[in-house]
Amino acid sequence: MHEMSIALAVVDQVESAARPAGAGTVHSIRLQVGELAGVVPDALAFSFELACAGTVLEGAELVTEPVAARARCGPCADTWAVGMPPRLSCPGCGGATAELLSGRELQIVSVCWNDAPVHVPTHEER
Repeated sequence: MHEMSIALAVVDQVESAARPAGAGTVHSIRLQVGELAGVVPDALAFSFELACAGTVLEGAELVTEPVAARARCGPCADTWAVGMPPRLSCPGCGGATAELLSGRELQIVSVCWNDAPVHVPTHEER
């Protein structure tokens, strides 16, 4: 299941940004997942929960935003929803020179975290 390697990569990227920024806990991550990315959202959510254990992301919510696959025909400039299985020939002119515009995305869109509490030295510690 490659969703586990994706989840581990997301956790690694978020941790590498969160720790130096002083994050105490990560609450949520928004991830765009293209229709043609080959990712099963339920498997990714399950893997993400396991990958977060013992990190600043433990308990974080993974929000996946699906991105529909769309293509454009070079000769006639028609655009269409590719769908699954992918239809890559132009429905307008029948041309086979489609350019895929969207649907392969797999990217972190946003991360929400709380900063770690700042330790203020007491009078005795100064």
